Amino acid sequence: MTDLPVEVIRSKKRKRTVQAYIADGKLRVLVPAGLSPDEEARLVETMIARATRRLSSAGVDLVSRARELARKYGLPVPATIEWSNRQMSRWGSCTPSDGKVRISNRLASMPGWVLDWVLIHELAHLEVSNHGDQFQALVGRYELGERAEGYLMAKSEERLPEVPGAISGVFPTKNHAVMPSSRQ
Repeated sequence: MTDLPVEVIRSKKRKRTVQAYIADGKLRVLVPAGLSPDEEARLVETMIARATRRLSSAGVDLVSRARELARKYGLPVPATIEWSNRQMSRWGSCTPSDGKVRISNRLASMPGWVLDWVLIHELAHLEVSNHGDQFQALVGRYELGERAEGYLMAKSEERLPEVPGAISGVFPTKNHAVMPSSRQ
C-alpha cells in the first residue's frame, strides 16, 4: 500500500466512476455518494492498489532495463517500451511490426528478476512472433526463466476468481500476450 494518507471524497454528481489522484501529499479517491460501506471500501482499496502500482512503476526505468537485457541476451531493442495500467490479465505484450512493448504495472512491485523475464519474453517476440523452438531458445538464455514463470503462475492463480473464463492459470485473450505460462 501507499504511505500517503487517503482522502475519500463522495460526490452526488458522480454516478458510476471512481477516480484517484495525488494532490497536496494525499491520495484523493473520488467515489459516487450512496455506495454501501462494503462497496466503497472495496473500490477505495482497488484505487489505492492502482496508485501504489503507478508510484512503484515510476521508479523503474524500463527503457534502460530493456536496453541492458537486449544487449546481455542478444535480443532486439524495442522502438518504445512503457508501463501499462490497462493490462490486468497479461504481464506484457508487444507489437513486433512496430517494435512497441507494453508491460503491466503490476510487475513494478514484483522482484526484478520476474520483471526481467517478462521483458526478455517480449524482446524475444520482436524477433520471433510465436512460441516455437526458436523463441524458446531465445528466452531460455535467461537463467531464472523457469523460476519467474512459476512465480507469475502463482500470482495468476491468486487472481483466477476475478477473471471470467480463466482455467489453470491461462487467461483467455484474442491478442498475443505473455500468459502466466508461455508453455501452453
